[in-house]
Amino acid sequence: MYERFTDRARKVMQVANHEAQRFKHEYIGTEHILLGLVKEGSGVAVAAVKNLGVEPGRITIEIERIVQAGSEADPNLRYPGVRYPQTPRAKTVIEYAMREARDLHHDYVGTEHMLLGLLRENEGVAAQVLMNFGLRLDTVREEIRAILGRLTESEGNDEYSPQSRIDWAKDRPKSSDKSPEACPKCGDTHIVRIL
Repeated sequence: MYERFTDRARKVMQVANHEAQRFKHEYIGTEHILLGLVKEGSGVAVAAVKNLGVEPGRITIEIERIVQAGSEADPNLRYPGVRYPQTPRAKTVIEYAMREARDLHHDYVGTEHMLLGLLRENEGVAAQVLMNFGLRLDTVREEIRAILGRLTESEGNDEYSPQSRIDWAKDRPKSSDKSPEACPKCGDTHIVRIL
């Protein structure tokens, strides 16, 4: 299921698992995924949130204010290697993230798609927190497109350094077979589709 996930997106899920443990929950909910996004601290999702005027630290504080810690978790789930099950809403977020990636013609699932998935599943704790900060699906999607557009520009003097572009490209999972539309130098299909 996670083979199309970038390294950062996989890290988000690892942090979400850790956050569920920290809250003594026996599941990964949308709130844990959002905490994973924020605490991972980099990537397109965090950049979009910041660009839209929300400090990621405020999101963490709000989730910690709303979400109650559970009682002692099942002793079998307290070990670092144990992967917690996802709630139905968390599973829906992952499905929506994959759809968002497909709808944006991306061959990977990154933090940006996970953020869109959280907003698209509009009934979970994470969506409510994000919407309380004024973040809406369409606005966030447009900001993500703008960020990705800046990252794929070959020239430009903006806040996204050449190193950021390299990090973004490295974070994408490697494709075993390149599309005939892929750039002959880097294999990126986004650049060709944009042109």
